[in-house]
Amino acid sequence: MSNDSKPDDELAGTEQPFVSHLIELRDRLVRASIAVAIAFGVLAFFPGPSALYDMLAAPLVAQLPAGSTLIATNVISPFLVPLKITLMAAFLIALPIVLYQVWAFVAPGLYSHEKRLVLPLVFSSTVLFFIGVAFCYFFVFGQVFKFIQSFAPKSITAAPDIEAYLSFVMSMFIAFGAAFEVPVVVVLLVRMGLVTVEKLREFRGYFIVLAFVIAAIITPPDVVSQLALAIPMCILYELGVFAAGYFNQYSKAPDEQA
Repeated sequence: MSNDSKPDDELAGTEQPFVSHLIELRDRLVRASIAVAIAFGVLAFFPGPSALYDMLAAPLVAQLPAGSTLIATNVISPFLVPLKITLMAAFLIALPIVLYQVWAFVAPGLYSHEKRLVLPLVFSSTVLFFIGVAFCYFFVFGQVFKFIQSFAPKSITAAPDIEAYLSFVMSMFIAFGAAFEVPVVVVLLVRMGLVTVEKLREFRGYFIVLAFVIAAIITPPDVVSQLALAIPMCILYELGVFAAGYFNQYSKAPDEQA
């Protein structure tokens, strides 16, 4: 009898913590969803989905010939596309709250030295993603569209589709937002012991080639957007190498420091 009951004794008390973790995860997801929903409701009233799309399309419209506008080839596109943009903007606005909920869920299971690393990385990754998106919108779009329109034959009237433009914008935002996370990735690689700062310095030349290859793959086939992505990646790589040494020492466990 004692041998039969031993597996039950070993599992005793494990169900309740697991259920409590699931409940906490649900609560965190609900709070993050509420934050996104509130941001969506505010943006739906001011400035509104149509105004948000006009703001998003402004860099392209500014480079189109006089009288040219974007078109909708789908019947429901004028309704769905602005709503998608509003949802995207709401998620970006609520992103700090969403990341805080993720941090609050995993923080109890971390050591103090791990918290010293994770919290700055969560904050810096959020800021770097926003900087990448802003850099893409305010600088890259204008230069890319100007470059493309300069090669357009005069016999062609440009009238881009709004869904195609949204897909292009989303891919560019994700590409530049992810590219600006290079310092965070470098710091994590060093802290996890997968590579050393010295090896990263030796890898500098290879990374420059890799950055231009990545830029050529994920950006449109024009020189402007490729340079606009590859050059910041190289600069951010140097920033990540510099920061890796500091964070590696700052987030060490007490026994590692000893």
